[in-house]
Amino acid sequence: MTSSNIDRFVREQWDDSIIPTLCEYVRIPNKSPAFDPDWEAHGHMHRAVELLRQWASEAAVTGMQVEVFSLPGRTPVLICEIDATAPDAGTVLLYGHYDKQPEFTGWEPGLSPWEPVLRDGKLYGRGGADDGYALFGSLTAIAALQAEGIGHGRCVLLIEGCEESGSFDLPFYVEALQARIGKPDLVVCLDAECGNYDQLWTTTSLRGMLPGTLSVEVLTEGQHSGAAGGIVPSSFRILRNLLSRVEDPVSGQLHQALHVDIPQSAERQLQAVAQVLGNIPVDRFPWAGSTQPEQDDIVALLLANSWQPSLETVGISGAPDIRDAGNTLRPNTSVKLVFRLPPTLEADIAASAIKGILEQDPPYNAVVNFELETPQTGWSAPEISPWLEASMQRASQAYFGKPAMYMGMGGTIPFMKMLGDAYPGVQFLVTGVLGPKSNAHGPNEFLEIETGKRITSCVAQVLADHAVRK
Repeated sequence: MTSSNIDRFVREQWDDSIIPTLCEYVRIPNKSPAFDPDWEAHGHMHRAVELLRQWASEAAVTGMQVEVFSLPGRTPVLICEIDATAPDAGTVLLYGHYDKQPEFTGWEPGLSPWEPVLRDGKLYGRGGADDGYALFGSLTAIAALQAEGIGHGRCVLLIEGCEESGSFDLPFYVEALQARIGKPDLVVCLDAECGNYDQLWTTTSLRGMLPGTLSVEVLTEGQHSGAAGGIVPSSFRILRNLLSRVEDPVSGQLHQALHVDIPQSAERQLQAVAQVLGNIPVDRFPWAGSTQPEQDDIVALLLANSWQPSLETVGISGAPDIRDAGNTLRPNTSVKLVFRLPPTLEADIAASAIKGILEQDPPYNAVVNFELETPQTGWSAPEISPWLEASMQRASQAYFGKPAMYMGMGGTIPFMKMLGDAYPGVQFLVTGVLGPKSNAHGPNEFLEIETGKRITSCVAQVLADHAVRK
C-alpha cells in the first residue's frame, strides 16, 4: 500500500469536496430530537440527511448502493452498502451520526453554531467534528483504496440521526436493517476524542450516561417571600439536600452505587497516556480565573474522566432570570442532571438505585420526582486482535509519524455497547478528531482539518489490512 498516493488522494478530496460540503452541513440547524421535538415539521433533519445522501451518491466509490431509510416517526438513517473488492474479506460496519447538539452560548465574536468559519486550519461550527465528517471520511477512505486497486471487504455505512439524544431510534433501525448489515467483524467509529493532534488515538472504553430531571414542588403557586419565608420550605434548599444524597457537596464523590472496580489494564494505558500528554488534559479547558482541577495527579484525572462516575447539572428551571427575579418564594425547582457512569456499570441498575435514593422520604414531605430519560450503558472494548493493533500502529506511523495511543473516553456512544452485545468478538476502531479545545457540545466547536485528513488515511490503512488479515 503506497501511503503517499493514499495521502494525496485523501487531501485532494478533503480540499475539493469534503470541506465545502461540510460548510453547507454546518449551516443546517438539525438539532437532535431531544432538543427539537418538532424536528420532523421543521425539516432540518431531512435537509441534512439529503445533503449527505447526495454527496455519497456522487462519491467515486464503485459497487455502492446509497439509501435514506426511514421508519415512521423516527429520524432517518443513511445506509451505504459497498461490495467487497477482496475475496472472503468479511464485513466492516462504519458508523457515524449527523444530528447535532443545540447552539449553547459563549461563541467568540465572528463565530456561531450555524455559520461555518474556516480559520487557522480549523472549521468552526456545530456538528462538523461531532461528527458530520464521519460519512465523508469513511467513503473517502474506501475511494482511496479503490483508486489504488487495493482490496477491501464488504463495507456498510450506517449514519444515524439520534445519537445526541441517546440513540433511542437506533435499535429499531438495527433490527429493520439486520439482513442488510450482516455480521460485521470490524466496526469503525469516527465519533471519539483524540488526546492530541499528533497521532492516532483509539478509544478503549466509553462511559455510560444517566440523564434525568429532578423536580421539587412545595406550593402550587409562588408567594411573597416575606409572607411565606420561615413557614414554607425552599424548594431549592430541598433540592440541594436531595443532591447531597448522591454527591458529596465538598468532594464531589458520588454514591457508591455508581462505582465499579477499575481494570489494571486501563490504569496502565492511562499511565502511558499521561507520559505523552503531560498537562494537556488540564490545559485543554478555558479555566476561569485561578480555578483548579479536582486533583493534581494527571493519571488520577484521566481515570476519573474515563472509569469513575461524574455528575453535572446541565439545566435549571423554575427560577426566573436574575433581571426578572422578584421577592417571591418560588413554588418549585427542577434541574436536569446527567450522570456519567463507569463503562461496565449497567445503566438500568444505576438508574433504579439513583431514582430510589432521590425520591425516598422527601424532606417536609415535598413533592419530589426524578424523571428518567434514556439510560445508556457504557462500553469496554474487547481485547485487540494482533492484526488490528499492528494495523493501527502502521497507520499512525505512516500518516502521523508517531505511534498510536489508547485511552478511555469520558463520553458516551450508545451504538458501541449495542454492537458489542449483538456481535460478540467483533473488533473496534473507535477514533475521532475531538482533540484539545475542539469543544464539542459547547461554544466554538471546531474540526481540526489536518487531523481529519490523517484519520481518513488511517482508516484506509486499517480497511486494507482487514482485507488480508490472517
